[in-house]
Amino acid sequence: MNRPTIRDIYAICEATWPPATSRAEGPWTIREGQGGGKRVSAATLAGEFDAATIARAERAMADIGQPSLFMIRDGEDALDAALAGRGYDIVDPVVAYLAPVGGLAGQEVPPMTTFPIWQPLAVMKEVWAGGGIGPERLAVMDRVAGPKTAIMGRRNDRVSGCAFVAIHEKTAMLHALEVVPEQRRQKSAVYMLRSAARWAQDQGADWMSLVVTEANGPARALYASLGMTIVGHYHYRLKARKRGQSS
Repeated sequence: MNRPTIRDIYAICEATWPPATSRAEGPWTIREGQGGGKRVSAATLAGEFDAATIARAERAMADIGQPSLFMIRDGEDALDAALAGRGYDIVDPVVAYLAPVGGLAGQEVPPMTTFPIWQPLAVMKEVWAGGGIGPERLAVMDRVAGPKTAIMGRRNDRVSGCAFVAIHEKTAMLHALEVVPEQRRQKSAVYMLRSAARWAQDQGADWMSLVVTEANGPARALYASLGMTIVGHYHYRLKARKRGQSS
């Protein structure tokens, strides 16, 4: 398979971290996230837009009890400017990383440090919950239709972390990587990522990908050290709250 582009990554994100529902609303795709995070709740552009169609998207999101949230993808500068003019703030700029799966899979994973497991064990759910990954995001994992697994990390005779990985079109994507605080800086994240790549290679995947916020410097340094390179970016625009409005 050719190297995936950022457009491919958008589709891989959608397939490996899917919304509860999605539907067309004029030139928009409206997603219902049911608490699963911005990626499964943001509207995206699928055609020509104007002020009236932006308002239509806003009403559609309000109708399902979600804030007005749009994902701005590569080449959507006009939409970005239009939303800024309507009082939308940039939130969570994201970087997408990619690497050939073989390069990661061929690196060291010491015995008994990682375990691919599906369904996740109760102790893994506890680790995720400690990092703010609760039942709503576990429900996202359950919705994935393609090949998927969870990776449990183990260090010092204890569960050290966990991650979720799924495959779409021969590209695996890692999600929900969490390491328990007292086990950090002991290579648990490294071994879980390499283990995810080994699992993905066994499933026939050619590439390994993930997305991370630009602000997460330690994670970005880790992914770069493993040979992952940036394939593109996206960000969100969220309607700014009026002064005095409750959260």
